[in-house]
Amino acid sequence: MALTVYNTLTRRQELFETIEPKKVKMYYCGVTVYDYCHLGHARACIVWDVVRRYLQFIGYEVRFVQNFTDIDDKILNRARQEGSSMEAVADRFIKAYFEDMHRLGVKDADEYPRATHTMNGIQRLIHELEHKGYAYPAQGDVYYAVRKFPEYGKLSGRKLEDMLAGASERVNPDDPDYQKKRDPFDFALWKAAKPGEPYWKSPWGQGRPGWHIECSAMVRDRLGDTIDIHAGGADLIFPHHENEIAQSEAATGKPLARYWLHNGMVKVDGEKMSKSLGNFITIRELLERGVEPMALRLFVLMTHYRKPIDFTEEGIVAATKGWHTLKEGLLFGYKYGQQWGWEDSLPKEQMLDNSYIERFQEAVNDDFNFPRGLSVLFELAKELEREGNIFVHEGRIETSPAQLRTKWQTLITLAAVLGLEAKTEELEKSKHDDLSDTEIELLVQKRQAARQAKNFAESDRIRNELQARGITLIDTREGTRWHRN
Repeated sequence: MALTVYNTLTRRQELFETIEPKKVKMYYCGVTVYDYCHLGHARACIVWDVVRRYLQFIGYEVRFVQNFTDIDDKILNRARQEGSSMEAVADRFIKAYFEDMHRLGVKDADEYPRATHTMNGIQRLIHELEHKGYAYPAQGDVYYAVRKFPEYGKLSGRKLEDMLAGASERVNPDDPDYQKKRDPFDFALWKAAKPGEPYWKSPWGQGRPGWHIECSAMVRDRLGDTIDIHAGGADLIFPHHENEIAQSEAATGKPLARYWLHNGMVKVDGEKMSKSLGNFITIRELLERGVEPMALRLFVLMTHYRKPIDFTEEGIVAATKGWHTLKEGLLFGYKYGQQWGWEDSLPKEQMLDNSYIERFQEAVNDDFNFPRGLSVLFELAKELEREGNIFVHEGRIETSPAQLRTKWQTLITLAAVLGLEAKTEELEKSKHDDLSDTEIELLVQKRQAARQAKNFAESDRIRNELQARGITLIDTREGTRWHRN
């Protein structure tokens, strides 16, 4: 079965065919860097990371670009609150982004363009739109004339007449920005500088770009006029991606992207995640509570990427149990293989069970159905777990060592496609003698010191070491409790 994907633009599932054979140009609308990444970012970044991994697995050469929005009202507000600068705030949270995503096993993109580093491309694109009659200056601002683009609304399915009727009560005629527009639907490509704000020189005066034009320019500068996949959260379909299409296609006369892919939103206990509801959860907050990074990754992949995902305590518990099952399978060969003469380094291509590979691909080729693909991994992991239990308790195995080796290598290969990785040092630690209570307390104190120093890698390492040796940590407001499993 060939790969098919659901295209938001056409509202149907289509055969995946790239512009250039076996090459994919993919752009993901990344984060606005004014705060720590939250569960919504975790979901999106994990999903598109795995989509990229899978495309590479089935033979595509993928160029993956993900932007950072590093100039925005939210960033400027944060800088004012902290008595800092826009650049300092952006740099701090870009650094935090990489810390969080690396803990979740998200691979780096090929390139991370920033809006402030793309100013020439942004101004060039605005100039082209103005020259072609799609944009007009107004008192230092520049606006996009939406009605000049007949296909506006084709991504979201919205009609201007319907939107105008729904927006009539929200329009404020006294708003200075509204008064500059020729039409209520027009949106800003360039904004005149306000007192105290950073600005760039331009043909229209000192100012800064609008949000939508930034992505259009970054896509064009890094990947060209037309790309294969434009990805992002469903909340970006309108107006952000709709406006990107209007800008880019008006300037180039070519489709911006062949496939528009969107991941579903994240809820917390059935409600939309928001700071006002008090259910806003950052990635680092969740991991510091003791949730294992791979369990969180598995939790995301257990729901189809286009569907909403509801973050609940029960869901995380189930994902953690599932991860422990997979982890036991991934560590199987390191635990038992030496007794059967296995080597640590195995030739992957020669040690795979193609029946499992084919079933995995058949599942995932149906619009990146990773939940169905996971069922193949769990089947392999449980078979290995069963053989391990028989070997430990009865000193024998029911499957030949060669077949077990093939199943184990197949599991490792498929897990890598999903970015699920078990660290072999966890197994090595478990081989040591049992820890005394005093030794456990010392490790707990060492982990606490690492957390306070924001050394999350060391904190994770200590927690994983204790978990591998049968010690579970529970973080509470009063401190960290532990118990032996």
